[in-house]
Amino acid sequence: MAFDEQGSESFGRRDYLKYTGAAITGVALAGCTGGSGSEATTESETTAPETETTEEAAESYTVSMVPIGDVEFDSVPETWVANNGSWADMGIALGLEPPKGVWLTSRYHTQYYDDIPGVSVDKSDMVSLYQDGVSKELFYELDADVHVMDPNFLMNRFKGWEQADVDEVAENIGPVFGNCIYAQHYPWHEDYRYYSLYEGFEKLAEVFQRTDRYEAFEAVHADFQANLAPVVPARSERPAVAVLWGVGDQPEQYYPYIVGDGTGFKHLTDLQVKDALAETDIKDFHGSRAAIDLETLLEVDPEVIMLRGYESKTEDEFQNSVVEYLKNHDTASALTAVENDDVYRAGGLYQGPITNLVLTQRTAKQLYDVDEPLYDKQRVADIVNGDL
Repeated sequence: MAFDEQGSESFGRRDYLKYTGAAITGVALAGCTGGSGSEATTESETTAPETETTEEAAESYTVSMVPIGDVEFDSVPETWVANNGSWADMGIALGLEPPKGVWLTSRYHTQYYDDIPGVSVDKSDMVSLYQDGVSKELFYELDADVHVMDPNFLMNRFKGWEQADVDEVAENIGPVFGNCIYAQHYPWHEDYRYYSLYEGFEKLAEVFQRTDRYEAFEAVHADFQANLAPVVPARSERPAVAVLWGVGDQPEQYYPYIVGDGTGFKHLTDLQVKDALAETDIKDFHGSRAAIDLETLLEVDPEVIMLRGYESKTEDEFQNSVVEYLKNHDTASALTAVENDDVYRAGGLYQGPITNLVLTQRTAKQLYDVDEPLYDKQRVADIVNGDL
């Protein structure tokens, strides 16, 4: 593929594709030819083979999502990049090949799939979009059919991208289509709606024309929700939990998280976790960007401490490093949660339909001693593999 001096694609292989009215002015959201990345097509994909032409396969379709608006696709995308592990996991649930890139590969915790028989993701070739900034040239190199991310995230999360850059990617490479749903604290997201995990999942299923798998997952999720109800204790019997991001393997400072809306908290809100920090003067990290020390945490003295930032560690590694350090620390050892061995990993920020099931099951065990399975792992595997 050739590029001009500005890094733009000199042969506009998607120039002929149509777009409809977008919510962001000036964004020409091109459809996908599917001409590259044919290896990403799985055996269970429902689109017609290249040797056949059907009326259904030839029809374009439109998917709408704020803040983008309506995007018309002339064919089903094959290659893609995702903003984070939430969207990447949705794609795996739909039986897609993994995205070519995510914002940070280190925060896409594919080890969660170890809980699902026959499902695994190799991210060894996956690219981190953020590498001390985000390079537009990297988007050209990846050459994805669709970019599943909120364009406002690209323009506001760090300095460097403007509307013209988003427009260029959409026009010359493929649509930018997504909504930042993992948390609800960014000021630039105040004037348009958020989507729940399953609302976002449904939109992605429409993009990849796999709504049958979404519907199958929705049924699993409904059963899962029904199974949660009887295992959640009455509020008076639930332990008070502090959710924190620990700084390093010997944490002296912690970023406090108030349990709230957003897919990153879904496992906690579904389990109706009692938030030990919610009624204190401690400010949520999302708004304050401030840390607290162990002395401040001791004043709250939560019954349970759940730490983010350690999902890359196994449970044994976490206990033998972080928890062991707390047990031997003069101040931390006085915390009730440390004394009672109630310090756990809190789960990642980015959850999709599979990882949410895995994390909720794990957290139910940690907080409420739930041993019975809350969802059918084999059924999840069957849906991923197209056995609906």
